[in-house]
Amino acid sequence: MSVEWRGVGISGLSGAAALRARIDERMTAALEPIKFKPVSAQVAFFDDNGPKGGRAIRGAFTVRLPYRPALRLEHAAETPWLAFDGGFTALERLLERYRVRDPESRRHPKKYFVAKRLTEGPPAAARGSRVVRSREA
Repeated sequence: MSVEWRGVGISGLSGAAALRARIDERMTAALEPIKFKPVSAQVAFFDDNGPKGGRAIRGAFTVRLPYRPALRLEHAAETPWLAFDGGFTALERLLERYRVRDPESRRHPKKYFVAKRLTEGPPAAARGSRVVRSREA
């Protein structure tokens, strides 16, 4: 199976070229150090309140990684810039867990297995053969 990275999908923004460029740049840089290359990454913006005002813009982040569940989070703010910045910091924390978890994901023996090995003594190969010397009187 071949997975091709096509970039970050952005929806819900109209006429915000500077924000689109910032989103693409920062998301690509954040996803690069991960061991598994993402299948897709999407950022969507929604206007929750419509013309009422208030904390109206919600930024939704979705990152799909192969062999793992999708990462999804949302952040609400007054402007799309603030919604992206707030959500992106939370996404960086989630991705940091994946970066830290990958090198440490090797199998570690359980404590009872280790305790049993310690009480048994050294393995037979390590003990070697014992040389018995006879006493000459």
